[in-house]
Amino acid sequence: MDKSRTLEYTAEHLKARFAPGGVFDLNAVKELPTVFASENSWDGNQPSARVGTLTRVQLIGTEYHLEYIFDPDIPPIPNSLLFSTAADDLHINTKAHFPESSRNHWSIKDVDLFKILLKRGIGQRQKPKVFNLTDEPINDNLVAVMMPFDVAFNPVYEALKTAIGEVNMICQRADDIWVNDHVVQDVALLLCKAAIVVCDLSGRNANVFYETGIAHTLGREVILIAQSEADIPFDVAAIRHIRYLQNGEGLARLSTDLKRRLETLKTRKLNE
Repeated sequence: MDKSRTLEYTAEHLKARFAPGGVFDLNAVKELPTVFASENSWDGNQPSARVGTLTRVQLIGTEYHLEYIFDPDIPPIPNSLLFSTAADDLHINTKAHFPESSRNHWSIKDVDLFKILLKRGIGQRQKPKVFNLTDEPINDNLVAVMMPFDVAFNPVYEALKTAIGEVNMICQRADDIWVNDHVVQDVALLLCKAAIVVCDLSGRNANVFYETGIAHTLGREVILIAQSEADIPFDVAAIRHIRYLQNGEGLARLSTDLKRRLETLKTRKLNE
């Protein structure tokens, strides 16, 4: 960033605060949440803006060299929203001879960035329309099991429950609860609360695939199990999984393998 472009489009009281005597207070500006946006291009294909934090600022010659990280929990913000919907709230000057969206610069605004983004619904991920995601805290001891609702899988479920119980965790399937009128909402509720999700892909059950996608999207620890390599679709074939046979010896091995994986995940959680 060229030194001459700093504090453009910035109110005088902020210049006095962050550059007293004309000397930029670099430590002070690093404390501010920051929007990183590209200039509007002629075809509108500029990258979306991101919210992040400055981690290091150095003045080298006549340029400020900036190092920064983006906040992974705040999705990209299209320029069309940043420079239109929220422009007035963010004190972005869109009426100047050179609007802020068309000029490379570094400015400071006297606004509450996160409050405005929340108010405008900007930077929030779209909510599902078929079910609701709850704000209940994750239960670190809860393991959700997603598998076909078929009596043939009852012995498999019993093997999974045994392994989960032996590591002092709680095991639940969607049919273990009845909170909502719609099954899919109970599934979503369980996935929101569970720290770990076991998904049995055996038989390529469409419901289990759907639930696996939700669990991955929510960022849960997902353990895939299947009776056959053919049960694993191409999109998740690169993810490690537990294979098992549906007989006495195979289910005992499944219980042992799952227990080992759960212990690894619990240890990792304790060390975070």
